[in-house]
Amino acid sequence: MAEKDSKANEPLEDIIEEKDQKLNIPQKLPILLLRDIVVFPYMIVPLFVGREKSKNAIDQSLSSHRMILLLTQKDMETEDPKREEVYDMGTVALIMRMLKLPDGRIRILAQGLARAKIESFEEENGYLSAQVEVVQEPEATDKSLESEALVRNVRSGLEKATSLGRNIPPEVLIIATNVEEPGRLADLTAANLELKVNEAQAILEITDPVQRLKKVYELLAKELEILDVQSRISTEAKGEMDKLQRQYFLRQQMKAIQKELGEGTELQEEIKAYQDKMKKIKVSEEVREELEKQISRLAQMHPESAETTVARNYLDWMFALPWSKSTIDNLDLKLAKTILDEDHYSLEKVKERILEYLAVRSLSRKIKGPIMCFVGPPGVGKTSLGKSIARALGRKFIRISLGGVHDEAEIRGHRRTYIGALPGRIIQGLRRAGYDNPVFMMDEVDKIGADFRGDPSSALLEVLDPEQNFSFRDHYLGVPYDLSKVMFITTANLLDPIQPAFRDRMEVLQLPGYTEEEKLEIAQRHLVPKQIKENALSPKLISFTSGAITKTIALYTREAGVRNLEREIASVCRKVARKVAEGKKTLHKITLQNVEAYLGPPKIFKDQVQKKDQVGVTTGVAWTATGGEILFVEATKMKGKGVLTLTGLLGDVMKESGHAAISYARAHAKELGIDNKIFSQNDFHVHIPEGAIPKDGPSAGITIATALISVCTNSKVHWDVAMTGEITLRGNVLPIGGVKEKVLAAQRAGIRKMILPAPNKKDLIDLPAIVKKEMEFIFVEEIREVFAHALVKSKAK
Repeated sequence: MAEKDSKANEPLEDIIEEKDQKLNIPQKLPILLLRDIVVFPYMIVPLFVGREKSKNAIDQSLSSHRMILLLTQKDMETEDPKREEVYDMGTVALIMRMLKLPDGRIRILAQGLARAKIESFEEENGYLSAQVEVVQEPEATDKSLESEALVRNVRSGLEKATSLGRNIPPEVLIIATNVEEPGRLADLTAANLELKVNEAQAILEITDPVQRLKKVYELLAKELEILDVQSRISTEAKGEMDKLQRQYFLRQQMKAIQKELGEGTELQEEIKAYQDKMKKIKVSEEVREELEKQISRLAQMHPESAETTVARNYLDWMFALPWSKSTIDNLDLKLAKTILDEDHYSLEKVKERILEYLAVRSLSRKIKGPIMCFVGPPGVGKTSLGKSIARALGRKFIRISLGGVHDEAEIRGHRRTYIGALPGRIIQGLRRAGYDNPVFMMDEVDKIGADFRGDPSSALLEVLDPEQNFSFRDHYLGVPYDLSKVMFITTANLLDPIQPAFRDRMEVLQLPGYTEEEKLEIAQRHLVPKQIKENALSPKLISFTSGAITKTIALYTREAGVRNLEREIASVCRKVARKVAEGKKTLHKITLQNVEAYLGPPKIFKDQVQKKDQVGVTTGVAWTATGGEILFVEATKMKGKGVLTLTGLLGDVMKESGHAAISYARAHAKELGIDNKIFSQNDFHVHIPEGAIPKDGPSAGITIATALISVCTNSKVHWDVAMTGEITLRGNVLPIGGVKEKVLAAQRAGIRKMILPAPNKKDLIDLPAIVKKEMEFIFVEEIREVFAHALVKSKAK
């Protein structure tokens, strides 16, 4: 085995000067196989020998002519190569020195003499030998321009390689400067380029000196390119290292200066605190990158600059938000139902919807938060219902009021370019909640405004869309925030003002109002105990009878909700509290008889239903924002020319109902037993009190028609029948809305019979059972059916 010494190739010191001298090389030489090196002529190379055949070959050489053939094997791993596993071209070398090492190996110093090609390959006496043919260098001729240029380029290339970091001994450069022969320069250069074995062998096998030098120059040029790139990379790395060291040094100096001035310590502590929070917070990669960027910016700012305050505020907001902190839902349906029943009486539809959500939530953790809209008049418990839902679910409750909001930035936040910029009210609410899944109530969404600053209701479209709000992007934060876990509840008094696209995002649940019986239950369960407690009283000092509360409901309040009822109860409690404070610490019982002494004369008179049948007076019902009310339609005729007058601050739709009614009467006069002359000889006047209150809508059609027919036929109308429905010119009765509110209004007024359009029969399912029991409902499809039930039939004489 022969291996290259760790030392670099040494140049030949005693190069044969006489060009014409013929080397006396034997035709048969022992072979020393090399594993990973190609030796060129005129070079001195130290080699380590370990294989027995190689040792025997060296012994044979030293005992005779000291010459040996250096052949390189094709695969360095092969231990005993055959003929085809070695290259054909090798170098005849002279063994100059030999040293036996303690580990059994031999170290020799060999001097290349000439190229030789093997003609035979055989093994004898324990070593390899070969018949060789020495390859003679071509005779030197006059130098061509090409060879001269190649020589110069190779010399300059070697010098450049040295300047770029290639470790070439100085004596090699000196020899290269003095060598004129292209072949010898090529061999000298190739021996110092650290070529791969196959590349070096290819050069060894080129016998033409100029071609050999040209090939060496190509390899040298490639090596120079690599060295140039390597040098540039090294320079850049060193420059970057120097820059980092310089920055570190300057930072240390800055710290020392700030410490002396008493500045910067607080900012550094804040940055360290932010970095500690970064390790704990669970956020998406986009949010993490933004936080790291802002912390890095803050570290480079002056503590007193305005930008520092902006960056601090932003980071404080980001770290204060509940990115992945959720409350655990209470999935016990029985407990949730108990809580909802404790807090609110009635409202069965809403309670059922919440329990359905909880049921699905208990089966699937991936359900998105519902977006519900509670629509109903004031005081029916929309906001308090939201609190109750949060308590039933075991979640935090957050409420914001959007009434009168005009600026889109209230929802989406301000961009950080503004002075005093803040996130929108959605993000602010979540920060207050401290969890990412609260019950979030937005009150008064029907009263959102819009102006040049944007349309907040359009901004809410993204918030209230389950397909979009998982990546809600507040302008202040600048990164997406997941709102899909939030249960959004909105409230409104009316649906009409809400933008259609906005309304489409929500599940609307109507809370129409309470009956007197429901108000009585609510007062006894909630309002009375609450006001007794708030006015520092106790059940030992004050009590309310059912009669007192019922009278308060009927004669002191007129509303769909219970807000005014609570005020009246509070008024009674305050008066009792004054008596207690004056020393009258006895039980004050509020009864039907003495409630007037506390509240004064009745503030509300029940709609005065005239308990007698009259001509031209019908009882109608109307839907209002506070529930339902009854109204009276009065009609009369006087001498004239058939003019119809409509008064009572009526809207266009109601006026058209009046004209449709008179047209129907004229078209069907004969069938109804009306003399046609009445319409040409009389004027008709329809009035609907109260005159100062605007009224509109199609549902008074049959009421106006009945009043007009009553006048034309001089028939009385049953006083205890209320009616509602739209009329057509053909006499059909069309369905109307707000049935529950209208029926409750009639029931409050003491009416026990009501005419409704037949298609509205399905709406009775929403009525309380007690109302359906007390009242009689008549469903009609045609106006004549209305006349049959509403008009008093004249007795036959």
